Amino acid sequence: MAKKISEKTLKKSFFNWFFWNGCSQQAESMLGMAFGQSMAPVIEELYDTKEERAAALNRHITLFNTESQVGSICNGITCALEEANANGQCTPEVIESVKVALIGPTSAIGDSLWVATIIPILLTVCLSISEAAAGAAWAGALLYLVAYPSLTCLLSWKLFKLGYKSGLEGLQTMMASGKLDHLTDTLSLVGLIVTGALTASFVSCSLPIQITKTVVDYTGADLVETTAVLFNADNMLNGIFPKILPLGLTLLVYYLYSKKKWSPLKLMGLILVMALVLTGLGFATGVYA
Repeated sequence: MAKKISEKTLKKSFFNWFFWNGCSQQAESMLGMAFGQSMAPVIEELYDTKEERAAALNRHITLFNTESQVGSICNGITCALEEANANGQCTPEVIESVKVALIGPTSAIGDSLWVATIIPILLTVCLSISEAAAGAAWAGALLYLVAYPSLTCLLSWKLFKLGYKSGLEGLQTMMASGKLDHLTDTLSLVGLIVTGALTASFVSCSLPIQITKTVVDYTGADLVETTAVLFNADNMLNGIFPKILPLGLTLLVYYLYSKKKWSPLKLMGLILVMALVLTGLGFATGVYA
C-alpha cells in the first residue's frame, strides 16, 4: 500500500516552518535547522526505521535559505518528494538537488512579492489610516498587527499546499513557460513604484537656507518693518524637481547600505547628525526663528 502524508501531518509541518523558520538562522546552515524541524513530522510518518529517519533528517539540516513566506512552497515540494521517495519513486540525491535549485527562484519571487510589494503597500495603508485619524492613531497599528500575520499565514499555507500538490513538475512547467521571469520582473517594478510612493509620502528632508531683507514702510506716523524672502533653497529645489531632497536621502541610505555595507545603526547615526546640522543651520539663517 502506497504511503501518504496525512493532512494533520502536513499542517504540523507547515506550522513548524511558519512559527520557527527564523529561530535557528545562522551562518553555517542559514535556515537549514528550521527546514529540518519542519520536515520532522513528515519523516516520522513516512519512514519506519530509525536509520531511514536519521538519514532523512540529515539531508534536511544542510545549508538552505530562501524568503520564508513565499519559500514555504519549497517545503511543500519537498514533502511531495519525500513521499515519492518513501514509495520508491524518487531518490535522496534528487531531493537534495531540488532543494538547492529552489533557493534562487523562491528567494527572488519572495523578495519581490512579499518584502518589496505587499509589506510596503500594507504599511502605506496603515500609516495613512493613523495619520488621517488623529484621535485614533492606534487604528493603523492595530490593523497592521492583525493583517500582517493573517496575510502571511494565508499566503504561506496556500503556497505550501500548492507545492505539495503540484510537486516539482508544476514549478518546472512554470519556469519553462517563462511565466516565472515575467512574474518576478512585474513584482520588482511594482515594488519600486511602491517604494517611490513611500519615499515621497513619508520621508521628510529640507534644506533650511534662505536669504531675506528687511523692508521698512511708513504708514502714517507708524514705522512698520517686514521681512521679504529673496531666496529659499527648499522652494527652489522643489520647483526644479518636487521631493528631490527626500529622494536624494533615500538613495544615499540605499547606496550606503547595499554598496558600502553600512549597518542600520550606523545609518541612523548619520541621519541623526544630518538632522542636528540642518536644524542648527535653520536657526542660524532665521528659517526657524
